[in-house]
Amino acid sequence: MLDPKLMDEPARLAALNRYEVLDTPRESSFDRITDLVRSILGVPISAVSLVDTDRQWFKSLAGLDESETARDIAFCDHTIRQRAPMVITDAKEDARFRDNPLVTGDPNIRSYAGIPLQTPDGYNIGSLCAIDTVPREFDPAQIAILKNLAALVVEQLELRRIAERDHLTGALSRRAFLTEMNRAIALFERHERPASLLLFDIDHFKHINDTYGHPAGDQVIRGIARLCAGLQRPSDSLGRLGGEEFGILLPETAEDDAARAAQRFCDAIAAAEMPGTPPLRATVSFGVAELRGDWPTGESWLAVADMALYEAKRSGRNRVAVARHGASQAT
Repeated sequence: MLDPKLMDEPARLAALNRYEVLDTPRESSFDRITDLVRSILGVPISAVSLVDTDRQWFKSLAGLDESETARDIAFCDHTIRQRAPMVITDAKEDARFRDNPLVTGDPNIRSYAGIPLQTPDGYNIGSLCAIDTVPREFDPAQIAILKNLAALVVEQLELRRIAERDHLTGALSRRAFLTEMNRAIALFERHERPASLLLFDIDHFKHINDTYGHPAGDQVIRGIARLCAGLQRPSDSLGRLGGEEFGILLPETAEDDAARAAQRFCDAIAAAEMPGTPPLRATVSFGVAELRGDWPTGESWLAVADMALYEAKRSGRNRVAVARHGASQAT
């Protein structure tokens, strides 16, 4: 009987997208696994391959300098259609692959062993594979090792997903928010797509904690995060960057529209009554920075927005300041 989860492509893609891992930078936790595969199995190439709608994308690829291939030529696309490991001892003798451009040309794949990366809810989102350029057998002990390492890949994906959310607010963690910023930078560099960053923190937050206690401070943080999450667009990203500091990433948004959005957030927070005993009010100060070509990393973009935020606080708080080519202008 066919496994229904192997046939449900929309649900499989949804399971993959929940990890929010596609097109993220390389991470040592995954690179160490592919390095182990190469070392233990004695193969020149190993990959953590994730199968997207029409491509396979490599979270880690040891032995080749590629980021993705078309899905219709991917060995791993066959691997995710089954529960058992897929082992090919000689691709030139296999009718499915002998005419594959990855076999007839670079990287000249001849043998392959792939283990499906199965999520806890049972969907195969990709594979951990070992690849050689000569025909070879993979013995049961090697397959067992590959299975254990594939389980470790899924564990790392699960840990990565947990670490991406702030436990108090549900907003993105600083690391996850910087990843989203770096994606926006990549889109800007490749396609000149605009994006803006709103950076804000809670005014006089120490006074709130000192006067009403840290539980009340947590209520204010949680309430402001919930309010912002309700006001933002589906494409926007909210992150808690530390303490009482937050960021909102606005894709496809230029400076003027970003400043207006920041003012809406600022006004809504000032007008809101935060839940708790007693109910509290708070204000925030905003720094706004549209992405420019001379800010090549998320951290440098944050630094520019932080200067604008400082200007907003210096000018009286509960207001918005916009970074303008090295200067900030408060409104």
